Amino acid sequence: MPREYQFQVSPEVAANENLLDQHVAKQFQIPLKEIQKTVVLKRSVDARQKSVRINIKAQVFLKDEAFVATKFEFPDYKNVANAQEVIIVGAGPAGLFAALQLIELGLKPIVIERGKDVRGRRRDLKAINVDHIVNEDSNYCFGEGGAGTYSDGKLYTRSKKRGDVDRILELFVAFGATPEILVEAHPHIGTNKLPQIIQDMRDKIIECGGKVLFETRVTDFIITNNEIQGVVTHNGDSIVANKVILATGHSARDIYELLDRKKILIEAKPFALGVRAEHPQELIDKIQYSCDYRGEFLPPAPYSIVKQVNGRGMYSFCMCPGGVIAPCATSPGEVVTNGWSPSKRDQITANSGIVVELKLEDFKPFAKFGPLAGMEFQKSIEQTAWQLAGQTQKVPAQRMVDFSQNKISSSIPKTSYVPGTTSVELGNVFPGFLTQILREGFQEFGKSMKGYFTNEAILHAPESRTSSPVRIPRDSITLEHPQIKGLYPCAEGAGFAGGIVSAAIDGEKCALKIAEVLK
Repeated sequence: MPREYQFQVSPEVAANENLLDQHVAKQFQIPLKEIQKTVVLKRSVDARQKSVRINIKAQVFLKDEAFVATKFEFPDYKNVANAQEVIIVGAGPAGLFAALQLIELGLKPIVIERGKDVRGRRRDLKAINVDHIVNEDSNYCFGEGGAGTYSDGKLYTRSKKRGDVDRILELFVAFGATPEILVEAHPHIGTNKLPQIIQDMRDKIIECGGKVLFETRVTDFIITNNEIQGVVTHNGDSIVANKVILATGHSARDIYELLDRKKILIEAKPFALGVRAEHPQELIDKIQYSCDYRGEFLPPAPYSIVKQVNGRGMYSFCMCPGGVIAPCATSPGEVVTNGWSPSKRDQITANSGIVVELKLEDFKPFAKFGPLAGMEFQKSIEQTAWQLAGQTQKVPAQRMVDFSQNKISSSIPKTSYVPGTTSVELGNVFPGFLTQILREGFQEFGKSMKGYFTNEAILHAPESRTSSPVRIPRDSITLEHPQIKGLYPCAEGAGFAGGIVSAAIDGEKCALKIAEVLK
């Protein structure tokens, strides 16, 4: 049996297999010539001390112990061409993993996606970046793979109790992701690599007899006696099945409006909203690693920070080391920001959403919209930003210290946000209470991270799509909607997940529940 050890080493040792073997031999008094292989199971950076260390959990195989490299294979995917059909609305991580789970269970998924496939989406992303044209069905949020495909591919989740995280990661590896995602404390695929993985998942679904329909928007639900019978698409076609997984993501406002219009129970849900802050990555490295130069053996430094300001949580969200800021509007007439990183995280800037938790009482000015009040609050801020940016996809921007001092920045340097920036007093984007919390909060951030509060940091507004502003309720046991039998609200769009891995887990859970009912 291999021996398992936990220890710390320098970044240089962690990056070199021979040095790692030597360290293990010396620390644990094993003859070096007896070590066949040191296999790293988990790796994380410990930057709490001035000298940065790498935490390692490893298995050590000696010469007389059998070592076989792990091979990641697909589950037993069946041919389901003639099997009972289940509709999945949305081809994000929840929809794709639900489809794969259904196939594994012998059921046929019909995946309906309003957007284009990964290749088709690229032209529409270029249009929003260069020409400021927003395609309502194909953008950074909508299309094959959902919001994660072209916005980072972060796989870190705190949702360990929700399901088997390792199973999701291992499936990603089977579809082409690097095995490193099983090792790193904060695994990440990268926007440059994720599209091919998503395409391979789609190909597997089709190969096994499932269907994937692109550029097909659901416009109505077929319901008889409070039981779903199928959906109607934008071209008038009816697709029939008495089990529907609704996995449309947190930005499908037309679905929320449809549910509300049909008097299907939905609820307003608190979410978080703020700005996306961009710093030079070199500055974040200096702050986090306490060094003048990061060197080649340390990854670009991330950060995570939480403060209580005036009774509200203010925190970093979706932090992207070595990344860029992207325009993520889903309709003309609005500005929305998000961030992503390529797999190497080698861009010169770091960015993070800095957001404030909202409460249901904040939506009172929009009370007439009922359960859509939070969505309308969100929409009003995005539309205000668009107006302040000259009715373009340029983003309202301000230097961090200037914002805290209520001072319009005389100049905004070029940032990673391709459509460009417009110098604006960001207090005009947000309600007064939110502006005040952000202003005070950035100064508090600066006390915890010396150097963070600086005019080198540029704020882009708004960061508004952190999670769904609407919850579609479901039974905690059956996962069905409490009013509509056969309707399974799923993942981020229903308010039950947050991020790629937790959404994928929720998609699988819904598929498993459906299989229990049908079999």
